[in-house]
Amino acid sequence: MARLQRKRFTEPVDVREFPRGRVDVVELDDVVIGRMSYEPGWRWSVDVKPVAGTDQCQYHHLGVTLSGRLRVEMPDGTELEVGPGDVFEFPPGHDAWVVGDEPWVSVDFAAMRNYGRTADRRGERILASILFTDIVDSTATAQRLGDSRWFELVAAHNERIQFVLNRYSGRLIKTTGDGILAIFDGAERAVRAATALHRELAALDLKLRAGIHTGEVELVPGDIRGVAVHAAARLMALAGAGETLISGTTRELLDVTGLEFEDRGAYEFKGLSGKRSVFALTGEPSATNTEG
Repeated sequence: MARLQRKRFTEPVDVREFPRGRVDVVELDDVVIGRMSYEPGWRWSVDVKPVAGTDQCQYHHLGVTLSGRLRVEMPDGTELEVGPGDVFEFPPGHDAWVVGDEPWVSVDFAAMRNYGRTADRRGERILASILFTDIVDSTATAQRLGDSRWFELVAAHNERIQFVLNRYSGRLIKTTGDGILAIFDGAERAVRAATALHRELAALDLKLRAGIHTGEVELVPGDIRGVAVHAAARLMALAGAGETLISGTTRELLDVTGLEFEDRGAYEFKGLSGKRSVFALTGEPSATNTEG
């Protein structure tokens, strides 16, 4: 739940240093923000690549330049230069270098959970409630609307998704074209968020299917991994239009007034061993927020 708070880059919770650069990290609960400071001559493919272990930077950067200039190059040769006051977005799969004799200093709001960490500090494993959503009949809808209107609709979908995730303290891991993958620190938050998403997207004349499972996941750049992720995806695939299906594991963690479930039986999920209990959310929880 959002609260009034302040943090300072002069008192970081983490400092990540590499040749000719450093990142000072602060945390506002689940939001991780970093101040990147790169000296003249710094280049990602020279100074950070040995730490990252990838050919290009695989993080999505979203932030604002405070001073200096940086040039970014994508694999197709497209380049962008940013300077003081520029708000920027760099998609995964890029190289970058400081331009000129002034250090480049910026604040990044998107990539700082693991960016610049050495291999032994990445791959953090956490327990989370995993939510997958998908727009029902998205291909047919896109064909009916045409590219321009469909892109506008998806943008509105993504905006409402982020609003709901912020409200219930969810973390957007990635979009899937016509859906999302998100995680929550509690099963109730995930269920309430799924219910709110159905309501929000109905206003856009869109129906969702949703699946929720709780288990251990590994955090990797721009994604999460683990058996629990596959289980959540399989649950979503079973759901009908407007439905939220949850696993038996998630069901056992829920004891909330107003939540009602229908037992859908046990299923064998492709690629996963054993049968797994599936429940459909039938009684809608209160629309109020939760701190639990």
